[in-house]
Amino acid sequence: MISKEAIKNNISQILAITEKDIKLRLRFKYKLIFSFISPIISIILPLIIMGKFFEFNDNFGPWDSNNYIVYIFLAYNIMQLQKIINRYQLQFSQEKFWQTLPGLLIAPFNTYYLLIGIFLSYLILISIPLIIFFIICFVFFPISFFTVLSIIFITLLIALIFSGLGLILGIFAISNENFSPILGFGLGLIFMASCLSFPFEIFPLFIQNIINLNPLYHIFHFYRLVWIEDNIIFSISSHLVSFLVLIGSAIILPYIGVIIFNKIYKKYGIVGY
Repeated sequence: MISKEAIKNNISQILAITEKDIKLRLRFKYKLIFSFISPIISIILPLIIMGKFFEFNDNFGPWDSNNYIVYIFLAYNIMQLQKIINRYQLQFSQEKFWQTLPGLLIAPFNTYYLLIGIFLSYLILISIPLIIFFIICFVFFPISFFTVLSIIFITLLIALIFSGLGLILGIFAISNENFSPILGFGLGLIFMASCLSFPFEIFPLFIQNIINLNPLYHIFHFYRLVWIEDNIIFSISSHLVSFLVLIGSAIILPYIGVIIFNKIYKKYGIVGY
C-alpha cells in the first residue's frame, strides 16, 4: 500500500513539472495568444464552404445548417488539444538545449509524472479559449447538464490520447531525430483523414472507406455526436465502436507512450549535444 508521504511526493513532482511548464509558456505571451487565434482562421473556411453546401443539400448525415456550428467549433477545441502533441517535442527540445533534461531523467523519476505534468499545464493554459468556444456552442445548441459533464470528460480523454502521442514524438525528437519527421508526417496524414473540418458524408465512397479505418475519426465523430444527440447512453449504444476506440485509445496510448519513451531513452539517450 502506498503511504501518504509517497502520494504527496508523487503529486509534488507532477505539480513541479506543471508549474515549470506554465511559467515557461507565459514567458512568451504573444506566442501563446496567437496560438489561440490561428485555429479560428482554420475553421472560417469550412464554415463558409459548408454554408454554401447546405443551400443545396439539407443535411450531410447528422449535420445540417442548425447544428454544424457544433461540428466546427468543437473542431477548434480539437485543434487546440492537438497542439499538446507538439508541446512535448518543444518541451523536450528546450530542456535538451538547456541541458536540464538529463538531470531530470537520471534522478529517481517516473515518466508518468512527465506525461501528466505537461498534460495538466497545457490544459490550464488553453482552458480559456476552450471554455469560450464551449459556451458559444452551448448558446447555439444547448445541452443537458449530464451531457456537459460527458463532453468535459471526453475532452480530457482526447487530451490524454494526444499526450501519449506527444510523448512518443517527443522522445524521438531528442533521441533519434531521423525518425521524428517521419512520425510527424504520418501523424499529419492521419489528422487529414480524420474529418476534422468537413463531414464524413461529403467525401467520395473510396475516401470514406479509408477514413473509417482512422481511429481519430471515430474519436472526433463520437465527441460531436454526444453533443448533438444530448443523450450519452444513446450515443454509446448507437456508436459503440467509436466509444470503444475512444476509451481504448485513452488507456493504451499513454501507456504505450511511456513504454516507448523509456525504451528509446535507454537505447539512445539524448543525442545532439
